[in-house]
Amino acid sequence: MQSSIEAVAASTQDDQGNWPTKQSKILDWLMNDVRDQRFIDNILVELCEKMQAIGVPVARATMHFRTLHPQWLGARILWRTGMKEADIATFSYGVENTPQFLASPINEIFNGATEVRKNLEVCEKAELNYPLYKEMYAEGLTDYIAWPIYHTLGKRHIVTFASDAPGGFTDEHITFLKDLLPALTMVTEIRLKNIMARTLLRTYVGPHASEKILAGATTRGSGTTVGAAILICDLRDFTTISDMWPRDDVIELLNSYFDAMVEPIEKHGGEILKFMGDGLLAIFPLSDPNACHNLLVAITEAQAAVATLNEENRAQGREVLRYGVGVHVGDVMYGNIGSRTRLDFTVIGPAVNIASRLESLTKEVKRPVLLSKAFVDMAGCRRDMESLGSFPLKGLGEPVDVFAFAAKDKLPQKAEPTAG
Repeated sequence: MQSSIEAVAASTQDDQGNWPTKQSKILDWLMNDVRDQRFIDNILVELCEKMQAIGVPVARATMHFRTLHPQWLGARILWRTGMKEADIATFSYGVENTPQFLASPINEIFNGATEVRKNLEVCEKAELNYPLYKEMYAEGLTDYIAWPIYHTLGKRHIVTFASDAPGGFTDEHITFLKDLLPALTMVTEIRLKNIMARTLLRTYVGPHASEKILAGATTRGSGTTVGAAILICDLRDFTTISDMWPRDDVIELLNSYFDAMVEPIEKHGGEILKFMGDGLLAIFPLSDPNACHNLLVAITEAQAAVATLNEENRAQGREVLRYGVGVHVGDVMYGNIGSRTRLDFTVIGPAVNIASRLESLTKEVKRPVLLSKAFVDMAGCRRDMESLGSFPLKGLGEPVDVFAFAAKDKLPQKAEPTAG
């Protein structure tokens, strides 16, 4: 009995498909030889150079992608003849409502057009209805075409090509470029999803933890012991603020507060491991010999930023923000903690508990920042600190010697660690 495959192969009705219209080495390269290239922009540059080499008159090309990024709506990759590296520009949320975007062929594609083409050579200058067309006309470009690239679940991105050849693209050139679209769809979707995965992980767990997770550190209980300076911060009276203020005002306030705190921490080498409601946990790994000093500088800059924010709040008739910060140093377990199906990449250990208790103690002693003797000694900053004495901390057997900044807004000086 003949198999179904053999029957189809022998049938005169065998469907041969309709892509590609014509085989080419460039399509073979796109489908088989770019697997080791991580970056879309490099692929676009090489693609355009290969097309020029076989006589396809591409003088300008762009790709436009929408991304899942907390700050950027999307990005544009631009190549022109002679460029060895593509130009990458990012665009903030809201750009889709600007006059510049609305008056562009890209907007047509995002609104559902399946193709936008403009012969820049034969039309009258008055017919150049978009600023982009006028710019390309001034550059000597003769033809422009844009197509959507459809990713999974209907996500629309865009690729464009422009020519500087007399007469623009021929029908044969257009057919060749259209044949590239399915290959470009697969090549770009894989890399865009990789970028999105990395961006989302960096956004939600931080750069260091994200790299570990992407490298395969996803097993529950996996982790390492690291030495770190630990900072735990909490906003005071947030429950009252949440009850009294409109929701949008509360979110804006909290985001502004976290901007003031987080930017100095990250700038000076700290890693935000998690936000806990109105609080945060950060570490400065001791693999950096300046970790303790960097933490102190970050706190000082954060205090100044919150002070500026409070001045703005006063001017708007809002309550000022108060906070508590606890700082300690020691070994922590850094890795995956959680259930079988939901993990948290964080730090745990007695050193974290002490930092947390010091943060809580700020409410009692009425000082915004409290530091343990262990941290102060390692940082070598005792001359800039005021000893507040020893305090019993919940869950700890021995009292802990506690310090606070001796002078408000005084930047601790970098110093050699002291013994003891």
